[in-house]
Amino acid sequence: MTNKVFLITGASTGIGEATARRAVEAGFKVVLAARSTEKLDRLQAELGSGHALAITCDVASWQSQQGMVEQAIKRFGRIDVVFANAGFSKGSTFYGGEDKPDEWKEMVMVNVYGAAATARLTLPELVKNSGHLLITGSVVGRITSIRNLYSATKWAVTGMAQAIRNEMTGTGVRVTLVEPGVVDTPFWDNLQKPCTAELQPDDIARAVMFAVSQPPHVDVNEILIRPTGQPN
Repeated sequence: MTNKVFLITGASTGIGEATARRAVEAGFKVVLAARSTEKLDRLQAELGSGHALAITCDVASWQSQQGMVEQAIKRFGRIDVVFANAGFSKGSTFYGGEDKPDEWKEMVMVNVYGAAATARLTLPELVKNSGHLLITGSVVGRITSIRNLYSATKWAVTGMAQAIRNEMTGTGVRVTLVEPGVVDTPFWDNLQKPCTAELQPDDIARAVMFAVSQPPHVDVNEILIRPTGQPN
């Protein structure tokens, strides 16, 4: 597995960061993509430049993601696994409080457009290697327990993963939708948690690696994972 390459967006913190550590531990080379150059550089230094490549990337920009893919191929020559993990919420509600149209637009561009662009730009490489695409959805992409636009973006991601899986039939590419519940990450800096129970980023990273480690004929389509005690 030492030649296989694992690309992660949203890699500078939380689930992406934890998955990068697990991927290197499993023998992958990793491409670390996020907007925070400083955090990425620290993670690359920790993992070692021989194992990791840090790329500053804004997933809301097609050109930025094109550059990400080009740099990954230039450095490692291939891409085998892609984790479209970048996303955020600022808790923008549909009613009450001040209008935040720019916040809404940014959230849709990162959570929905960004994931779609990651898929579009990396699937040609994954087809070459019968690779694996994983996308971070959410529990609230199945049930609407958070009443704001973030939940709607994750419903879109749920549909996106299903559409991509259908389209990739016959190519050998596997598609996994990862749907976490409450995870102890910076995501909750702008939201009230629905319960005190919470997962750690490494819990999700281990679930990601479980899907990735299956034999080629096994496609783990969805992983819905909540902390014990989360009600919905």
